[in-house]
Amino acid sequence: MSRPTLAARGTSPGAAGRYGDNADRDFRMLIGGDWVASQSGGTFPCVDPFTEESWGRIPLADAVDADRAVHAARRAFDSGGWPQTAPARRAALLRKLAQLMEQNADELARRQILENGKLISEMRLGVDVLVSSCHFFAGLAETLSGMTLPVSIPNVFSYTVREPIGVVAAITPWNSPLLLLAWKLFPALAAGNTVVIKPSEVTPTSTLLLGELIVKAGFPAGVVNIVTGFGIPTGAALASHPGVDKIAFTGSTATGRAIAHAAAERNARFTLELGGKSPNIIFADADIGNAVNGVMAGIFAATGQTCMAGSRVLVESRVYQQTAELLVDRGRRIRAGDPLDPATQLGPLASRAQLDKVLGYFDIARNEGLELLSGGRRIDCKGFFVEPTIYGNVDNHCRLAREEIFGPVAALIRFEDEEQAVALANDTPYGLAAGVWTENAQRAQRMVQRLRAGTVWVNNYRLVSYAMPFGGFKQSGLGREIGPDALHEYTEVKSIWIDTGNPVRFPAG
Repeated sequence: MSRPTLAARGTSPGAAGRYGDNADRDFRMLIGGDWVASQSGGTFPCVDPFTEESWGRIPLADAVDADRAVHAARRAFDSGGWPQTAPARRAALLRKLAQLMEQNADELARRQILENGKLISEMRLGVDVLVSSCHFFAGLAETLSGMTLPVSIPNVFSYTVREPIGVVAAITPWNSPLLLLAWKLFPALAAGNTVVIKPSEVTPTSTLLLGELIVKAGFPAGVVNIVTGFGIPTGAALASHPGVDKIAFTGSTATGRAIAHAAAERNARFTLELGGKSPNIIFADADIGNAVNGVMAGIFAATGQTCMAGSRVLVESRVYQQTAELLVDRGRRIRAGDPLDPATQLGPLASRAQLDKVLGYFDIARNEGLELLSGGRRIDCKGFFVEPTIYGNVDNHCRLAREEIFGPVAALIRFEDEEQAVALANDTPYGLAAGVWTENAQRAQRMVQRLRAGTVWVNNYRLVSYAMPFGGFKQSGLGREIGPDALHEYTEVKSIWIDTGNPVRFPAG
């Protein structure tokens, strides 16, 4: 069996060359405008998934540190004047941050790559999207408005305003650490909230670098705070903290349920962007070559480590063999290597834990007797690499078709007609995204209407924009991020009644 190419590593530049001044650095958290160690003094390492080397030491925060950060955010909200800051001023600070991100784009991209192994081609473009997104929400900060609502009572003027919720805990994942933070942070700040960020323990340093830029941009102390640590105890302490008014979380469905439960105990607001097992549906009338490229973009890009991964590839039987052969051929040609190399097409998985998880699913597939078309092994080298993997003739009820793997693993599932395609696509506990490949415009419209997913692409896959809302149906989450209405997720509506001349009669009559 031919295997994907692993690019030659050449002469290693050594830790100092790859990590620069961060190679032996003690990082600090941002609390109340100060850069601080954890109260315990504990640290944990950041690990490069390409070299498997540890670099930099990160503060190991606990519940005490989380409490300090929440109190700092509370002070900035209650008495620091941030909610009362003029919208134009909040917008100006966001625009200044956007300029600083643009000036530091290469380092923001590099930090993420050294943490999670994503490709430079994706991460560098992702920073450009961050900059544009920040400008977008700066504009929304200046246009946030309520409504004038006529009521059926004479001599009454009634209207609504939108006000910030309060302290927001943003708990972010490792797969796209800055992009998925931006989806929470920028609208929260634009609306006048203060924020405590808990990045994934896998990818903390890129968020800390963004924190440096936030301070440099001139945001008041305590408006943005960053605590680094693990889900337990740090994330759990934030989710259950009585001073947190809203939790914005991206991550696994299981953790999302726990956060929802903690928030419900005190009626805190929350938005959850959770898992997916998204169908990528190829009809016989599609441009098969283009569809196969779309499948690869949907499941092999980002090494499959994306919540919207098109991991279930539904293929009409008439073109199943053609599609499978083409996908296997192109998958075997993927070039794995250093994610900092622009020529690399497949990076490593983000951590040893993720590597072990994906390898465990290869064992599950063998135990279930699935047909392995390509891949299914670890690439024999240093780094957390696995082969792009394709299973054929998968039953939609087996574990590989039901559970989110978060790796470059595609399950090919046959269907006979449109009705069966819809049934298979919707037969999942998730509902984050879906793709449809067809040249029939009427069919495309029918599919878009019938698929139970928060995002549906037709003849493309994995496109996102700060101007379009993103979120899921069913167990893929609650609420929507980004888009023009994103500020609604970070505001409360206040109704105001002004009587202009009605005498009050008590008792009535």
